[in-house]
Amino acid sequence: MKQLFFLLPILLISVFCRAQTDSTLQKDSASVAEKSTLTIGTSYANNANYYGQKSTERMAYVAAVAKYQHRSGFSLTGTSYRLLNDHDHTVSAYSAGAGFSFKLSKRLSADLSYNYTFYPKLSPFLQAANPHSAAVGLTHSSWLTTTLGVDYAFGKTNDFFSTLGVSKQINLFSITSKDIVTLTPLIDVTAGTQRFYTYYVKEKSIRDSLLGILPPILGTTPGSGTGSTTTTQATTSYDLLSYNLKLPLAYNRASYMIEFEYQLSLLGQKSQSDPGKANSFFTASFYYQF
Repeated sequence: MKQLFFLLPILLISVFCRAQTDSTLQKDSASVAEKSTLTIGTSYANNANYYGQKSTERMAYVAAVAKYQHRSGFSLTGTSYRLLNDHDHTVSAYSAGAGFSFKLSKRLSADLSYNYTFYPKLSPFLQAANPHSAAVGLTHSSWLTTTLGVDYAFGKTNDFFSTLGVSKQINLFSITSKDIVTLTPLIDVTAGTQRFYTYYVKEKSIRDSLLGILPPILGTTPGSGTGSTTTTQATTSYDLLSYNLKLPLAYNRASYMIEFEYQLSLLGQKSQSDPGKANSFFTASFYYQF
């Protein structure tokens, strides 16, 4: 919990320094929900991020996304990813999904979604073992926005993840009367199973051997001429994976948004991927809405 106490002051300072509300934006959000929209966008990320975790390989990528949101709450999404160091595929992965969002009360809303991602064989993505993903989310909107999400990823393994987050939109300034610059600090904590990481390690070993890279020999006794390879057993434990602080800075207009986001993630002590390590991620995105 020490990591959480380290992140909380950063969030609170960000929130209280410039805590403002903008009734105009709230009205705009309400009006958008009453009509169907099509959003297209593109983004760049300096590394792939999976609940604050990253693979041993650096995986900067660009992505293209499209989302159709019907006024009833039903939505369709499509995303394609291109790893910048992937010279074998034009598209490194692509996904398609459907969802439905609805109000439970004036301040409480819910989201249901399913997504399938197509990965090439021996993909370097951490989550490639589980192409199926189903999610349920609850959002409570007040002075602070509180979210609770539960994800079920399945394929070669069956993994569950839960995320509890708190955020606050801060309206910084406007350049003209038709735009606004916002900062939305968010802190969340994610727990989940880690069998997906076991599959990542095994498939990475296969990729390395195919590339002529000698994988490390596990279970080697010092001083011996040969080593015995041990098989890692899949764990069924449900552990804290990461504490995450996200700082998205966005320029908003009526039909488009430009966003830059920095994320700092502190991995849990029981994380199979570098326990206790701090990871940082940066993304830049552009979205246009029709």
